[in-house]
Amino acid sequence: MCGIAGIFHLSTPKPVDPARIERMCDAMIHRGPDGHGVWTAPGVGLGHRRLSIIDVAGSPQPMASSDGRAMLVFNGEIYNYRELRAELKALGAVFHTDGDSEVILAAWQRWGVHCLPRLHGMFAFAIYDLAERTLFLARDRLGVKPLFTAQLSDGSLVFASELKGLMAHPLLRREVDPLAVEDFLTWGYVPDTRSFLSGVEKLPAGHYRLLRHDGAAVAPVPWWDVSFRERRKGSDADLEAELLHLLRDAVTLRMVADVPLGAFLSGGVDSSAVVALMAEASADPVRTCSIGFDVAALDETSYADTVARRFATEHRSRLVSPDDFAAVDQVAAMFDEPFADASALPTWRVCQLARETVTVALSGDGADEAVAGYRRHLFQHREGRLRGVLPQALRGPLFGGLGAIYPKADWAPRPLRAKTTLLSLAGDDGQAYARALSITPPEVRETIYTDDFRRRRGAHRAEDELAALMHGAPGRSALDRAQYADLKFWLPGDILTKVDRTSMAVSLEAREPLLDHRLIEFAASLPERLRLRGGQGKWLLKRTMRRYLPDDVLYRPKQGFVTPIAQWFRGPLAEAARTIGASTSLARTGWFDPQRLRQLADAHVAGRADNSRLLWQLLMLDKALARLGTSS
Repeated sequence: MCGIAGIFHLSTPKPVDPARIERMCDAMIHRGPDGHGVWTAPGVGLGHRRLSIIDVAGSPQPMASSDGRAMLVFNGEIYNYRELRAELKALGAVFHTDGDSEVILAAWQRWGVHCLPRLHGMFAFAIYDLAERTLFLARDRLGVKPLFTAQLSDGSLVFASELKGLMAHPLLRREVDPLAVEDFLTWGYVPDTRSFLSGVEKLPAGHYRLLRHDGAAVAPVPWWDVSFRERRKGSDADLEAELLHLLRDAVTLRMVADVPLGAFLSGGVDSSAVVALMAEASADPVRTCSIGFDVAALDETSYADTVARRFATEHRSRLVSPDDFAAVDQVAAMFDEPFADASALPTWRVCQLARETVTVALSGDGADEAVAGYRRHLFQHREGRLRGVLPQALRGPLFGGLGAIYPKADWAPRPLRAKTTLLSLAGDDGQAYARALSITPPEVRETIYTDDFRRRRGAHRAEDELAALMHGAPGRSALDRAQYADLKFWLPGDILTKVDRTSMAVSLEAREPLLDHRLIEFAASLPERLRLRGGQGKWLLKRTMRRYLPDDVLYRPKQGFVTPIAQWFRGPLAEAARTIGASTSLARTGWFDPQRLRQLADAHVAGRADNSRLLWQLLMLDKALARLGTSS
């Protein structure tokens, strides 16, 4: 795993200062503490920070192709590089290293942009072709590895693995995009379709750009997508056997490393499945780690201990206090953009624990999105059927009217919190799922914005983008469209961003076998009854893993990492909540009504409402503004 950066002049091939590239890379030294390199030529410069995983002694970057015609900087891992290497050698390619980087170069020279479907892995890379004078930027199918780009006033395009890499360039403007603020307040993160800073873009997952010194900044080109249109045929037993084969292969491929390797083990279905298959494939004990909380209701370590004993892993666990608010500033600094998924804090803690003994850790991320593991999938599935029965002309006025008058009963038992369900039934699939995914609904956002911010935001509404994505989704049902939105929008924007930044902050490589693209494509073709059945999500995955895991691991309620932000804002962060609207960075923007923010904070601190997620968003936004030194 590494950090990459570069500068490419789109028209006049001006000289590139190597020191400037080096500063961009040094801003991401946590991504690659083991080595660094810079290469420049007229009109282009490439830089690299290396975390050595494969071919530790060799494969320095930037790397030249065997004939010297192309240069590469690469962040990620290609899991099938050995097979590709053999194929390319048979076609006449010559290799001087034992790693995967040189395989990418040879594949590019043999197949051009068509090399991408042949690469199985997680990656973001740049190749400069000296003969064609082109820059090729590419990102993996699901967006495991990030890549930020920006076009600058001197006619150059700059790129880096993290926004802090771009910010090391003196010509990058630090002006906040008001549409990104609307997006962040809606989702709790800035999605891949936008960046917090105006003029900065993220290369979308499964896309590439091919740039020439002709003055044109061409748009990203998609090279991969997933379809939910087809339905796999076969018996449950046959599909279970196929799933098991894909799971085993995905895990085994990701166990290749020349450095110590282990796994995160939460005790949930997904991480336990990965550990079980690692143990099956390994002659040595698997190294596992987990963190628990010193509050019994939040602690899952007993389940992790059960799985660790079952597979005789070398297990390490550590209890942390959920009152870990002192680390909030450190976590916020990892993301550059505002990021309000509070589980980032415990994710960072487990990465810290893993890094004490390993350099690579396998995680269970991705299964919920791939095989319908979230509760919202069950609701979307059921509500979608009802929406299919009742016409919009009836549903809209009926459920919309009821939802408008139904109280937002955060304090009530879950079955009585019907407001969201009623409003979801009033709209179509896309509108309903956007509401299910959002943190702060539009009716609340409108009450906290100032007139000036509404003017700057214009007609943009964050939910419209996700609804449009679902409307065009290649799927048959409400569940299909919801899962497609998860894979294309939620996963790269939230889950993978969280894991990448928290793991890279401690120079740990995290690998996600359950996001193997062959596994994703197979899961997308499963009949709905094999994804959801009897109120259970991930039905076929759980059935498949019953040969390895006990039912109390497979079928217990989903928990996940919990950070008690509601309690924090009624305790040690109560004063921060009350003064958030008057804090220097946030108040200076003029975006929010300070009196309204104070009312929301007071209601939360007094226990009259649960506004913790919105308060957390505002706190993270305030810290991002202060850290970036942005202008509004």
